[in-house]
Amino acid sequence: MDLNLIKKLVRIVDTSEITDLEVEENGLKIKIAKKIRSYRTDGQQHVIISQPVTGEQPVLRNAVEEISAAAIEKQANLHEIKSPIVGTFYRAPAPDADAYVNIGDAVSSGSVLCIIEAMKLMNEIESDISGKIVKILVENGRPVEYNQPLFLIQTS
Repeated sequence: MDLNLIKKLVRIVDTSEITDLEVEENGLKIKIAKKIRSYRTDGQQHVIISQPVTGEQPVLRNAVEEISAAAIEKQANLHEIKSPIVGTFYRAPAPDADAYVNIGDAVSSGSVLCIIEAMKLMNEIESDISGKIVKILVENGRPVEYNQPLFLIQTS
């Protein structure tokens, strides 16, 4: 998603009656919203809609920085390990055990990265590629969805 597309989306929200617009492309989600406040006076409800985000405001700059970071990640030979099932993500085999992997660890194809508990079954999730763990995308003990990215592995 490029900056020109984001600017066009902001204009669409600005010139229309919609108050929220959310777009997802290649795993990157952008939400543009107008602030809405309502209040009552004399039994009548009044709604105030403030201006949407513009290019000069930090929210849009942050979104652009996220897009740039996502583009860099795509170019940096990063491979996503995704959840094959819905369940609960665990980084270690037991609460008092060390995590299977940490950021910076080298892994090979077949290395266990985490466990996803589904219906009281502990499913070991293995790496399908060799490389180095650069990012862990889920917090320990959090629920995960099918196909949700779990790890980023930098390949050679």
